[in-house]
Amino acid sequence: MADPGPMVDVARLAETRFRDPAAVGDAYAARRRRPIVGPSGRLMIIAADHPARGSLAAGDRVHAMADRAELLARLLVALDRPGVDGVLAAPDVIEDLLLLGALEGKVVIGSMNRGGLPGAAFEVDDRFTAYDADSIDRFGLDAGKMLVRIDYADSATAATIESCARAVSALARRGRIAVVEPFVSRRVDGRLGNDLSADAVIRSAVIAAGLGATSAYTWLKLPVVADATEMERVAAATTLPIVLLGGEVSRDPDESYARWEKALALPTVRGLVVGRTLLYPPDDDVAAAVDTAVSLLPTEGES
Repeated sequence: MADPGPMVDVARLAETRFRDPAAVGDAYAARRRRPIVGPSGRLMIIAADHPARGSLAAGDRVHAMADRAELLARLLVALDRPGVDGVLAAPDVIEDLLLLGALEGKVVIGSMNRGGLPGAAFEVDDRFTAYDADSIDRFGLDAGKMLVRIDYADSATAATIESCARAVSALARRGRIAVVEPFVSRRVDGRLGNDLSADAVIRSAVIAAGLGATSAYTWLKLPVVADATEMERVAAATTLPIVLLGGEVSRDPDESYARWEKALALPTVRGLVVGRTLLYPPDDDVAAAVDTAVSLLPTEGES
């Protein structure tokens, strides 16, 4: 990295986890919280829930996220940048960050269903294997995120849709935001892939918006489609708040930034939830990548 940031003492983390596991619960309880939507009216969230699905690649770096000390160091740099509101991750990463004291006054979104492992025969059957609504409430997290891939040719999709609907309802009962990330997906040569066309993203968005007994606490996490006019159609398909996902690491970050900026000007789009694109940029300058992304967010009243 251009700026390595604070060194992460993995040995100390491991020692704490070994000798004093209750320290994790203490860190949850002591964490200083903030409103999920701050004064800017926009959100910049760093996503780091990929390892919990065994997804470790970032661009050409096949095992980029496999080194926990490096991942945490990059997260510490990102979370310390002005304008970054918080993090999205599974329990192990969130708890490492808690023990490092990095989540004070930050928004924390817990990743919930990580069971759809890439390349597995059961990939579309995204089981809830991480946080659930009860633990998100009990640990004082701000929201729960869930992935729902809709494969019309795979009957296992039905179980994932039902599980996500139940989780949306359970989070809403506790006054917690449900961040739902939907895709229309299909298998090609045995590999599950997502359809990122505007029509498919719209279809996935309207299905996700209707999950659960109430949509009052539901946000949608959607990809940016290639054409700006088509993205207007996507954003017009719902009144629910939309946060944009970053997707794979781009060889041309400037192109990604330009697409995000145009999409962020749309009235239903409220922020960015981006992971590998900012944590593992081609030039390894995490701070610069995060600062550029933050600069794209319009302030309240500009959109």
